[in-house]
Amino acid sequence: MTQNLARTAGELRAAGHLPRGVKTEIRENLLAALREGRNPWPGIVGFDRTVLPQLERALLAGHDVVLLGERGQGKTRLLRSLVSLLDEWTPVIEGSELGEHPLDPITPESRRRAAELGDDLPVAWRHRDERYAEKLATPDTSVGDLVGDVDPVKVAEGRSLGDPETIHYGMLPRAHRGIIAINELPDLAERIQVSLLNVMEERDIQVRGYTLRLPLDVLLVATANPEDYTNRGRIITPLKDRFGAEVRTHYPLEIEAEVDLVRQEAGLVAEVGDHLLEIIARFVRHLRESSSIDQRSGVSARFAVAAAETVAASALRRSALIGETPPIARPVDLESVPDVLRGKLEFEAGEEGREDEVLVHLLRRSIADTARARLAGLNLRALAEVVSDGHPVATGDRVHAGDLLAALPELPILHEVAARLGAGPKDPVGRIASAVELALESLYLTRQLSKDNSSDDDRSVYG
Repeated sequence: MTQNLARTAGELRAAGHLPRGVKTEIRENLLAALREGRNPWPGIVGFDRTVLPQLERALLAGHDVVLLGERGQGKTRLLRSLVSLLDEWTPVIEGSELGEHPLDPITPESRRRAAELGDDLPVAWRHRDERYAEKLATPDTSVGDLVGDVDPVKVAEGRSLGDPETIHYGMLPRAHRGIIAINELPDLAERIQVSLLNVMEERDIQVRGYTLRLPLDVLLVATANPEDYTNRGRIITPLKDRFGAEVRTHYPLEIEAEVDLVRQEAGLVAEVGDHLLEIIARFVRHLRESSSIDQRSGVSARFAVAAAETVAASALRRSALIGETPPIARPVDLESVPDVLRGKLEFEAGEEGREDEVLVHLLRRSIADTARARLAGLNLRALAEVVSDGHPVATGDRVHAGDLLAALPELPILHEVAARLGAGPKDPVGRIASAVELALESLYLTRQLSKDNSSDDDRSVYG
């Protein structure tokens, strides 16, 4: 891809190439995408009318940005997507430690090489993926990690301690002409946050008193949790003041967005129908609204993703146990979610011992809400009467989809239920059984059918 590009500073200059700052580069590429109707944020779901317009304004203004939101709201994913706004390839001085522009060197060594070689200064090309650096702010992070420190190896080679070339540069200088992201910024010790002040305002660095000024060209972005959630630390006021924009993120506002997010992110090992994903999305929504759950900790989108993956795994396990192929999830697989994922939630102090009760209740509400929305207008009375009049239907981990359907006589309402949930007569039997089972569970939750869970082989029987 870079074979036909300039290989020396002279060729670069002859081609009319002019250096531009990283914020200008991002601004121009973002404007080009907006004008052409291209989506500059592929893979970002649920932020179209809220977060993304704010972030776009901040980037167009050339501001450093901090994303503020609870866990699992996609903050890191959003920061990583900024890479797509950089030029795909950019020229750097070949062998330079900081990836400097061949026509604008900033370190003493690169300036010396540029003066000596002139137009013969060798040029390499760096891909945009290499221009993004990410640091998780941990309490043991040091100023040397971020800014730099004296390199004892270079000193041992015979250079004097006052020589700027004895410095080993940290992550911030190495992100020159790129994007540096700091995750969980409040976790950074306050004395370490102070080292960022010069980088953000004067765009230079100070290392152990060296008289070294590096005009760094970086976009600094960070993530943080709301102050009312984290007790681990805070962003010091002078640093917060230097961020040009603070953008609040949120969980998906609509059920459809949550379903799209789960479908996009989950690694499903079996087929999980949209109606089951909607149940999971509603379940997560109810958890976020429940007074039994500690809302300061939030209910991460990763919970919904893990729930969908658990449901798919339950279907795959049933397939292995009884030979049901292809593996397709049914509502019975939702029962595995509370047991497996309870530890991902923080409950309020007064809910000890009631955790399972709370989760099962909210899951049943979610199933009922989804069935009501998906099957609205269908009269399920015929199905309820058939089951009550001597056609009990069993389901469970070891009940084949074909056996579930074989327990019922031919009924027009079954075809209507299947069609409403996207299953046709030529579809796999598991897909049809999943739709019928949702209708049966809906009748049970509305007290039109009973459900016996007392069988010894982990089966549940609707009757």
